[in-house]
Amino acid sequence: MALEIERKFLVTSNAWRPLAVRPRRIVQAYLANTATSSVRIRLTDDSKARLTIKSKGPSTCREEFEYPVPLEDARSLLELRTSQLVCKVRHVVPFAGMDWDVDVFDGENAGLVLAEVELQSVTQQIELPGWVGEDVSHDARYTNNQLAEQPYLTFAT
Repeated sequence: MALEIERKFLVTSNAWRPLAVRPRRIVQAYLANTATSSVRIRLTDDSKARLTIKSKGPSTCREEFEYPVPLEDARSLLELRTSQLVCKVRHVVPFAGMDWDVDVFDGENAGLVLAEVELQSVTQQIELPGWVGEDVSHDARYTNNQLAEQPYLTFAT
């Protein structure tokens, strides 16, 4: 069993940009989305694809299973989606010995910028960069599967 332990934050400034490396274009779609799990297909830089199954719940710790998928199959699976596409550019931003993923969304989620960091344990302490704000790890609106159902533009202030 694979576990994903992550924290997610709203990004409050562009101070991360000079530190960013390895930008990747991500297009993903949800094939199933229930109260207990989601099934997603993700294309990265239109050159590789992965199918991901994730458990859901209030915790920052979830079960996650990922499998490579042939690119042509993934493109076909995108058409079977149950909601909108989620499109973003992911930047890796090294900070305090950890790699943060900063996602800059577009399309229906334009204007949203989130930072995620994966942890080794739920009790791991982290140093927060000055460019992150509110911790939205437990706010379901900011999960990718929810952004596919109810895009950021529908609730942004």
